[in-house]
Amino acid sequence: MVMLLGQYSTGKTTFIKHLLKTSYPGAHIGPEPTTDRFVVITSGPDERCIPGNTIAVQADMPYSGLSSFGTAFLSKFECSQMPHPLLEHVTFVDTPGVLSGEKQRTQRSYDFTGVTSWFAAKCDLILLLFDPHKLDISDEFKRVIGSLRGHDDKIRIVLNKADQVDAQQLMRVYGALLWSLGKVLNTPEVMRVYIGSFNDKPIRETAAGPLGMELFQKEQDDLLSDLNDIPKKACDRRINEFVKRARAAKVHAHIISHLKKEMPALMGKAKAQQKLLDGLDQQFAKVQKELHLPPGDFPSVEEYRELLSAYNFDRFEKLRPKMVQGVDDMLAYDIPDLLKKFRNPYD
Repeated sequence: MVMLLGQYSTGKTTFIKHLLKTSYPGAHIGPEPTTDRFVVITSGPDERCIPGNTIAVQADMPYSGLSSFGTAFLSKFECSQMPHPLLEHVTFVDTPGVLSGEKQRTQRSYDFTGVTSWFAAKCDLILLLFDPHKLDISDEFKRVIGSLRGHDDKIRIVLNKADQVDAQQLMRVYGALLWSLGKVLNTPEVMRVYIGSFNDKPIRETAAGPLGMELFQKEQDDLLSDLNDIPKKACDRRINEFVKRARAAKVHAHIISHLKKEMPALMGKAKAQQKLLDGLDQQFAKVQKELHLPPGDFPSVEEYRELLSAYNFDRFEKLRPKMVQGVDDMLAYDIPDLLKKFRNPYD
């Protein structure tokens, strides 16, 4: 599964159309914010659009988890099916353009960042599309990129419509884009940026020049090679996600058990709980130090604090060492055995 994210009119829908070499049912393309819903483009016997409420209750579709975002979201979600050889191996997720200002948060009746985070966990590749004339990353887009935390290995940057500027301007645009991304993506590594013009129109040679033509073709080949590798890596990716969740569950169990231990037996429980919530980062550090857990396995303190505030710490269960041992054994022995059994079907 490949998800495309970006501000409006950066060419997300056109990019999918370019790869499929045809339009998909329900596609809208224009200079204004056209795609107003999340669209999953997948393989099917005939061309049709399935509404979100229907797709969320279909047992043979992996989208039942989206029901938690409510009817407001499901009315802005649909599945577009069509017979296509590429869609038999790859599913695309077309998203609404990220708006600037308060419109993104107040006028969308569902949790946009929550939905992107849900899809990010399920996707094999996340493409962030940028336009040379829209390089500024708004606070809203920054929030969306922040929701991809933990999936940095899946993110690829695409500088689309690059033939609209000449070679000198392109060099400056590329530098400005990397500078903007450096402020948003908290990673010491440089993200891979693909430069090109991903649409069906011929590349404007006057702007690109002979060097640009060759560059765009090589970049497009690299991106297509990345997309072709998705089915080959699908089995490894699923096991990778499974291991990631198992490690997160283990850390979660240790944190919950620690918070339960820190609660007083009789008096002042409400005050003690509030104190633990306020100093949650110190509690994380304690758990990490005591049990020698890697800091990268711990969740975001702010998000965790928000979730914990709805619960009574005194009612948390004590940790059973046997269960943790079971997780450790699974990670040490069962997963390697699983990798030996399930060979890659695309090899």
